[in-house]
Amino acid sequence: MTETPRRFDPNTPDDAPTAQYTGTADATSGPGTSEVGTSRAEVPAAPAPETRQPPAAPAPETRQVTRAGMVWAAVASALVVLIVLIAFILQNQEYVQVKFFGLEGSVPLGIALFIAAVGGGVLVAIAGAARIIQLRLAAHRVRRQASPGTRTR
Repeated sequence: MTETPRRFDPNTPDDAPTAQYTGTADATSGPGTSEVGTSRAEVPAAPAPETRQPPAAPAPETRQVTRAGMVWAAVASALVVLIVLIAFILQNQEYVQVKFFGLEGSVPLGIALFIAAVGGGVLVAIAGAARIIQLRLAAHRVRRQASPGTRTR
């Protein structure tokens, strides 16, 4: 009497198929043969068990970057920097002597360092603005050369 193979749950180890249901044979007995007895009768292979796929997780939503979101992130970042800067200035209230091109005075250390940082930022902004103007002029020249038939004012 033969038994019909039953479906099993691959996630349950107690429910795994046994060798009598798999229909496989080892290398000595040849493919599709039974190992019971000495006969080489064909044993039909059991149908491949269904593998249950876990339900697919929903695809993560793609987030759009908006101008309002970028502005909000910039403002939040600026507030964090300002809070750290205020803490730095409040912790460095000792007066120091500052000399600059013949000018002399005493200023709290935190304020003196803040003024120096702002001055450095202004220099970087000036250099960046000069480069942007230079690139715009070069792009304008290229556009004018590409369309020679247009009228100039």
